[in-house]
Amino acid sequence: MIPSDLLKKIRRIQIRTRSMVSDAFAGHYHSAFKGQGMEFEEVREYVPGDDIRSIDWNVTARMGHPFIKKYREERELTVMLAVDISGSQQFGSIRMLKRDLAAEIAAVLAFSAIQNNDRVGLLLFTDHPEHAIPPRKGSGHVLRVIRDVLYKQPEGCGTDIGQALHYLNRIHHRRTITFLISDFLDTGYEPILRAYAKRHDLVAIQVTDPREHALEAVGVIAVQDPETGARMEIDTSDRATRDAYRQRQQQQREQTATFLKASGIDHLSVTTDPDSDYIHELIRLFRRREARR
Repeated sequence: MIPSDLLKKIRRIQIRTRSMVSDAFAGHYHSAFKGQGMEFEEVREYVPGDDIRSIDWNVTARMGHPFIKKYREERELTVMLAVDISGSQQFGSIRMLKRDLAAEIAAVLAFSAIQNNDRVGLLLFTDHPEHAIPPRKGSGHVLRVIRDVLYKQPEGCGTDIGQALHYLNRIHHRRTITFLISDFLDTGYEPILRAYAKRHDLVAIQVTDPREHALEAVGVIAVQDPETGARMEIDTSDRATRDAYRQRQQQQREQTATFLKASGIDHLSVTTDPDSDYIHELIRLFRRREARR
């Protein structure tokens, strides 16, 4: 039985994200992602301006004047949402947990996909693949995706992006659009991520929290790593400590962004800060893809 407060949260996300998809995403998702290929549609007479490479020479020879083959894009896509539910995703210092933000983004992407008649699947992972839902269509299926992103209790605490991508590679032989939603607090995943991106259309969405960017001066605080359990005390009143923390966190984010860009992988960074607008950032990402097409 799903707790009533979780059902209310699912309903709020459904209403909020459906409105976002209807109002802000019109056409952007459709234009940003290519179909699986081109499907033959018909043969018609050549008109000036047509690409001569499309001429059907067999039909042209029979009819005595030029005809061309017309193709249409196969629009039905398979979209996989690979969502990190490791211990670090349970952190949130202001408005929401990182996991809640990941669920909202997953919902926006899922509703966008089904509006375009695409299939949506889900993989939840920690230090191993934990839960998978095969790709399907329909709003009821999207609600199940949202529920599982929010409700599934992880067995592991750590993060292993490589294991998650290896699993997806084994179960999907055809090209998919994969949205990898994680804080990327992991190491050693780079080779398999680069290899995966050559086979599939991969978009990396990095979820962060403002307190992961910088510390406030509030005195001595006790902190615990949610993935390893390690504990320590930090004197946040010491400016050198705060500066070192900020610089290290910034360097880590920049290294991740540099690697993804060098690998040709679309990358988006979002935060739980209530003043941020991830919808605007997603639209900017989609427009960049449209421009490349």
